[in-house]
Formats: sequence, structure tokens, C-alpha cells
Amino acid sequence: MAPLLILSVVTAVVLLTGAGGSRSWAHALRYGLAAMFTATGAAHFVGMRDELIAMVPPALPEPGLLVTVTGVLELLGAVGLVWRRTTRAAAIALGLMLIAMFPANVYAATHGLATEWLDHLVPRTILQIVFLAAAVVVARGHHAPATTAATVHGGLRAPR
Repeated sequence: MAPLLILSVVTAVVLLTGAGGSRSWAHALRYGLAAMFTATGAAHFVGMRDELIAMVPPALPEPGLLVTVTGVLELLGAVGLVWRRTTRAAAIALGLMLIAMFPANVYAATHGLATEWLDHLVPRTILQIVFLAAAVVVARGHHAPATTAATVHGGLRAPR
């Protein structure tokens, strides 16, 4: 529930205040997702590490290493979302990672690891769809910085 709350609150604050110079959904979701993935990435190392390791299906090797790698990738993805030049790539990569990690969510929900109602399969699936949809909105709605004539010509404007 905390990731959804973080995503919602940060997105709403950015959308309502126009922080960062825009009031578009894609712009606001960019920061909401960055905050959410910062929190979930940090949880791979502090607070929920043991629970996340337990979620890794037994068919996969080195659960601790997988949790570490995915935590690092989530943190890097969060940074990539806020750095304008990498926003689109980060959103796409995080969306693909959500899809790749979904089997761990299914395993947790179907093997007695659900500790609260939201950990059960249907709510967990809905949450993953919401997070994936947010990543898609950011990837599709983000536009790279405009290239100006000055940057195209090495800082010198072309003669007219």
C-alpha cells in the first residue's frame, strides 16, 4: 500500500503545484514514480529485505543477489526518471522490470506469504497494472529536451 500512496501523493503534489514547470500527467507521474521506486528500491536493502528474498520463486538461483540487483535497478531507474535525458528509457526499463518481477508477486500471493489483504493475488495484480500504466504514461508522454540551433552547430549559430 505504501508504494501506491507515495505514487499518488507525489504525483498529486507535482500536478497541483506545477513543480518542475509543467502540469501534465506524464510530468507529474514521472516524479511520483521516481519517489515510489526510491522507496521500493531502498526496501530491498532496509526494512523488507528478508520478505523480498522470501518472495523469489525457488526455481530462481541466488534470491539474495536477485533482490540486491533489482533494488539497485529500481534506484537507478528512479534517478533515470528525474534526469530529463533518460526519463523515457528509465520508464520503459522500469515497466519491463515490473513485468519481469511479476512472477515473484504471484508466488508470494499463492504461497502463504501474503500478510495483508493487498498482498493477495487480485489486489497485487491491480497494483502492478497501475504501476505499469504509470510507467507507460511517462514513457509515452515524455519528450526529450528540444535541440536548438546553437547546440546543433557546436554553440555557434548558423549564418542566415
